[in-house]
Amino acid sequence: MRRAPPTPPAPDAALAALRALADPAHHAGLPRYGIPNARAIGVRMADIQALAKSFGRHQPLAEALWDSEIYEARLLAAFVAEPGALPPATLERWLLDLDSWAICDTLCFHLLDRAPEAWDHVVAWAHRPEELVRRAAFALLAALALHDKSSPDARFVATFPLIQAAADDPRDLVKKGVSWALRSVGHRSPGLHAEALALAQTLQTSASAPARWIGRDTLRDLSRPAVLALATRKAAKKAPKRPA
Repeated sequence: MRRAPPTPPAPDAALAALRALADPAHHAGLPRYGIPNARAIGVRMADIQALAKSFGRHQPLAEALWDSEIYEARLLAAFVAEPGALPPATLERWLLDLDSWAICDTLCFHLLDRAPEAWDHVVAWAHRPEELVRRAAFALLAALALHDKSSPDARFVATFPLIQAAADDPRDLVKKGVSWALRSVGHRSPGLHAEALALAQTLQTSASAPARWIGRDTLRDLSRPAVLALATRKAAKKAPKRPA
């Protein structure tokens, strides 16, 4: 018998549960990781995830948590929101509210990559001017490379023009997001490993300093034998089994 989903708490109770887990030392250390702590309370990610598991998915609760403007509440919202249930206007507001790489990446890896519109978001956001929205495009592509089990290699190769166009962006969070996406695609299969290596070699010879950095960073990672071995194992798992 399937268990009934947990009954989510009221927003005030959820925030109280979050505050009960606050650790002043963790709060003080957030800026070392490039995370502003003016609106943080100091809850560790493992505790946020455990709390989210006890709450279950509940879109109204997620939106109330986000509206609190508390850093950890917005992380929690990414785990509590229902994939594909975020209204477009609300999603746009959340994008414009992004103020750290941590919230951006958590949204992409634990919510947005499960939405039916995920691939459309990659394309649309890759052209956006806002630093964290543009990073979201490539964090989402990295998440899809890891979590999308059904898309063919060609769908990922089709994003390479987006990667090349964004590789000239000198902003640190975009540059690192582009590299992350290209490396993640290269980890996915032997064919994509070769394609990503070829693009990285092209970027390494670019006149653009950010593109050269992305090329070097990707080549350093994808040249490791363990990465190709991992891609090969992933491809073997996806291959159809031969009849006995």
